[in-house]
Amino acid sequence: MNVSVIATVYNERNSIDRLLESLAAQTRRPDEVVFCDGGSTDGTVDLIRSFAASHPDRLPGLRVIEAPGANISRGRNLAIAAAHGPIVAATDAGVRLEANWLEKLVEPWVRDANTLAVAGFFAPDVEGVFQTAMAATVLPLRDDIDPNRFLPSSRSVAFTKAAWERAGGYPEWLDYCEDLLFDFAINAQAPERPSGFTWAPDALVHFRPRESLRKFWTQYYRYARGDGKADLWRKRHAIRYGVYFVALPMLLGHAYFGFFARWLGWLGLLAGVVLYCGRPWQRLRVLGAQLTPPEWLAAAALVPVIRVTGDLAKMAGYPVGLWWRWRHRREIPNWKQALEK
Repeated sequence: MNVSVIATVYNERNSIDRLLESLAAQTRRPDEVVFCDGGSTDGTVDLIRSFAASHPDRLPGLRVIEAPGANISRGRNLAIAAAHGPIVAATDAGVRLEANWLEKLVEPWVRDANTLAVAGFFAPDVEGVFQTAMAATVLPLRDDIDPNRFLPSSRSVAFTKAAWERAGGYPEWLDYCEDLLFDFAINAQAPERPSGFTWAPDALVHFRPRESLRKFWTQYYRYARGDGKADLWRKRHAIRYGVYFVALPMLLGHAYFGFFARWLGWLGLLAGVVLYCGRPWQRLRVLGAQLTPPEWLAAAALVPVIRVTGDLAKMAGYPVGLWWRWRHRREIPNWKQALEK
């Protein structure tokens, strides 16, 4: 069973070593590794090729395709098209793979040759108070996952090349949230099952969350813009606008200017904060186990700040995506209709 590993890279010189070293240390070595570079200017391509030349026995079949200007979807499609293996495992630049990542990711095919796709998992690789708070706020734990509803990130996923072809590849017209549309296309190929993905929770990759609120804002703005472009999660975004523009002003208005029982406004605000931050605080008990008590309290205080920042970024990005979608409505494919065929 030949397995190809693919990833896209762009200006990853400072982080690509983590991925290369962990690929070379796999208990089940990939039969080939294909990177697609989107036009790096920092020497990423030279570094990868130097690693391949210096370690031909540790990571055979490592090569780089150069495609300046390619977005993530285009880069993945190019790398997959160039891969020879009937099974493709996808990951991202900058991550660190568990030594048995690929072994666990392809294990379902050992048990059942008819496996369509496999969903691995990702865990935060955190340092310090801020990254711990960030991970607790935005990332699920493995125990949070319902395998029947999980939509995997393409930083830890595998699929047959035939399934990729039937899915139409990754949507190249979309710059963010592209892996969600690919997941939907995979699920559509197994209508008789809850999910087209077999759950492999031990196929772990470790990645570092954003290190500042500014970088986090940019990330979530782009995610929400991608939601708008792809017409994803209308209800979720509507609820968010309703909370911030309707529920929150009403509670604040009653707390400050109500004609009776103003404490109800404050009680409602307190209940909202607990509901809003309760699950991240629970995750912080796991992810922040090594923090000192003052550091843990600091991380807990950052949780609502991070959540509000992410929500504001989403509310800014979503209408931009919707506007883009309206302007390009005659050019982009109707992916929802395609899934129903």
